[in-house]
Formats: sequence, structure tokens, C-alpha cells
Amino acid sequence: MVGIMGVSPPFLHDDTEPGVSIRVDVAADAAVSLLTVRGPWDDRLRRSTSVTLRRCLSERPDALIVDLSRLFDPRSDSVPTWTTARTVAAELRPPVPLALCVPPDLPLADRMQGLDAGRFLPVYAKVRQARVAVSGRIPGAQRLVTTLLPDPDAPSAARNLVSDACLAWGLARLLHPSRLVMSELVTNAVEHAGTAVRVVVTRRGAGLHLSVADGSPVMPRLLSPARPRPGLPLDERGRGLRTVQEVAELWGATPAGTGKVVWATVRKPRTAA
Repeated sequence: MVGIMGVSPPFLHDDTEPGVSIRVDVAADAAVSLLTVRGPWDDRLRRSTSVTLRRCLSERPDALIVDLSRLFDPRSDSVPTWTTARTVAAELRPPVPLALCVPPDLPLADRMQGLDAGRFLPVYAKVRQARVAVSGRIPGAQRLVTTLLPDPDAPSAARNLVSDACLAWGLARLLHPSRLVMSELVTNAVEHAGTAVRVVVTRRGAGLHLSVADGSPVMPRLLSPARPRPGLPLDERGRGLRTVQEVAELWGATPAGTGKVVWATVRKPRTAA
């Protein structure tokens, strides 16, 4: 499975890229990702930032804010990175609103203003200003949300939410694969996080974006498939995230508050191996 822009899933944002961190705000109905870039702008930071931007946009958040308040870029060499990101974000379907946060006393702010970039790439002085602005640019989405306790009934309730979404939005062909993926995401959260989970089903054009937020910061791991044991049936549910990898078009995880969001997109039926 190959993701967009040359990056393959899973997209696990665990802050391993130097100088770059990503968080997603799931407190509101819309999921707004905040990407923070810090340190001196050089080739290493440029590469790290480009990789993380591609991962962020592959998730197709409702909006993406890039905080550059701690970036040291006196020559404004980073400008091509931001203009390229804006082009990519605008070409997605649906497009992803993108905004930069640059204090007005930094050379980068003057450079962006001189390029008249604000017409197509808004620049704000503070993150809170950007949050207010992008919230007004997020188109109304078809979205179902529920919060579930970490008990054995949670996967079933999450599957039912997916069924309601598929039937209401005329996406019956995605019913089975989406229920399967959601079941694995919630089961994994219940078993490994052990916290209440926030389940969101969002329509993305002809597909679905599924997300499960839990209270554990530990990122999921894609384990190698277990070998069959003689005399015992295969445990299909135990395939866990490997099923998500095989059925979903894209999937990944992003830190959120003190926990994380694990997400997946389903756009056309696939058959798990």
C-alpha cells in the first residue's frame, strides 16, 4: 500500500523527526492538526519538516496549522517548503485549509508578506488567532461522534456507528470494510489503552475517515502475524492492526493532548489477506 506524496502508511507521529512535532486537537468536532517546527532551518530540518508535512496531509485533517514561532530562519530559506505544502493541501479532495503562525518581528513574516503569500497562505502572529481563523474556513462535514467506555461492548457500538453513517450517506459498499477497520481500532484501544475512547466517523467525499482517540500516549505497533498453532483455529480478530493495514487505504496515529488519535481512511472495498 502506497500513500500520497511518496509516503507509505502507517503514519505514526511519535516526534522522532528532529525539530518537528505534531499534535491534533480533538476537543472540537473538527480535527485541527498543529505542526510545530523549531530550531535553525537547515537541510536536516527541511527534510524532517517535509516528511512530517506529507504525513499530516495524508491524514487529511480538517485543517493544518504550522507554528513557526521557534524557527530560526533569518534568510527565509523555508519559504518554498510552505508554498509547496499549500499547493498540495489545496489539491487534496476535500482541500485542507493551511495556515502559518509567524511572529511579525521575524524576517520570515516580512518575506511572506512581500511575496503576497497571504492571499493564498494565511499568516497569523499567534496560534490562537490561527485556530479562530481556520475554524471559519472548515466546511461543514458529515460526521458522527460518540464516546465509549473501555468495555467489551465498545467495538460493537463503534461498528453500529459506522453502519449508521454508511446507510445515512449512501455508502453501503463501504459498510463491511469500514466496520472491520473500526472494530479493530476500538478493540486495540480498549485492550491497550484502557481508557474511554472518542469515536468519530467522517465522510470524506466517496470515502470514510475513521478515528479513535484514547488517553494513552503509547503509539500503536504493527506486529508480525502470529504463526498458526497446531490444532487451534486462526484468530482473525487477533490480527489487529494488520487487518487495518490490509483493508484501509491509509492509517496512522497522532498525539492528542495526553493521549493519541488512531485513524484510518476507507475509500473502496479491499480484501484482507
